[in-house]
Amino acid sequence: MVKSILKGALVIASGLGFGFLGLLIGAYIGGNFAETFIFNGVRGYEATGQLGFWAGIIVGLALSIFLLFRRPKRR
Repeated sequence: MVKSILKGALVIASGLGFGFLGLLIGAYIGGNFAETFIFNGVRGYEATGQLGFWAGIIVGLALSIFLLFRRPKRR
């Protein structure tokens, strides 16, 4: 029981961590290279930051779920 709660907390924490990393990378790209990109009513670094945040959350959740809940190999 406690082990599954810790795994769930780790999945959420890694999703938010990857989301924050995606936000930083997206804001950097939008501020320097994609100044005319429009997403969700905003433009430039704000738009790519939002997109990076959502992409980071999705990647973080998927990666952590895959790594934590896979079955070990049998030898």
